[in-house]
Amino acid sequence: MNVKLQNGYELPIIGYGTFGLTSDDVGNALKCGYRRIDSAYGYGNEDQVGIAVKNCGLKREEIFITTKVTTGALRENKVVEEFELSLANLQTDYVDLYLIHWPVKEKYIPAWAELEKIYASGKAKAIGFSNAQIYHLEELNKVWKVPPMVNQVEIHPYMTQKPLTNYCKEMHIAMEAWSPLAAGMAELFAEEVLINISKKYNKTISQIILRWDIQQGIMTIPKSETIEWMENNIDIFDFELTNDEMMLIDGLNRNHRTGPDPDNFSF
Repeated sequence: MNVKLQNGYELPIIGYGTFGLTSDDVGNALKCGYRRIDSAYGYGNEDQVGIAVKNCGLKREEIFITTKVTTGALRENKVVEEFELSLANLQTDYVDLYLIHWPVKEKYIPAWAELEKIYASGKAKAIGFSNAQIYHLEELNKVWKVPPMVNQVEIHPYMTQKPLTNYCKEMHIAMEAWSPLAAGMAELFAEEVLINISKKYNKTISQIILRWDIQQGIMTIPKSETIEWMENNIDIFDFELTNDEMMLIDGLNRNHRTGPDPDNFSF
């Protein structure tokens, strides 16, 4: 199942997050059927992704790679330089999606112009943001020549991001969930609503949450080091939640972040 971006490029709706992981982990994910790999220069393991992709036996065009530019490169006006380092690390001559990782104040707008150049060169098939709020996109809208195609933000049942999701839908910006399982927060996995739905479908709570993502048209990138859970997380296409069940999960929202706040970060 794919999501078509506003430029017509398609990405798998579910991918594999790689923060803190190794080439063996990524290789196992590819064996389990993942074809979309989410990385970032700031993770320090793009080289591990590159090794896994090179050694997996699949053609490059069968795998969709995302990476992201760091806040440091934004502040130092070295977006293109870091992008070239990412290509070298990943052992590829293009990425499928290139994102601004965090919207550094007074830097994300000029940085966007650099991403537009990268996109025009063909070295990124699509470009977008990670952690952009509505006002970031509104400011960017005043100057962009190429609009963002994706916005990757923290989304899970305790952080549904409905206003942002609705805005991006109106702007034809595809949404993507990072930390879709709320970093495995025990309290979330003890929610009676999720337990009852999981029993009904004989699915794990993780599968219920990830299904909730994709039924909203939200791309999602769960992470696991365990092959059993890699397989579990991608096995979500043989059932469908009802509208009432979707609304019950929506109702768990607390606007609770497990990661940094895009309006208050210091890295």
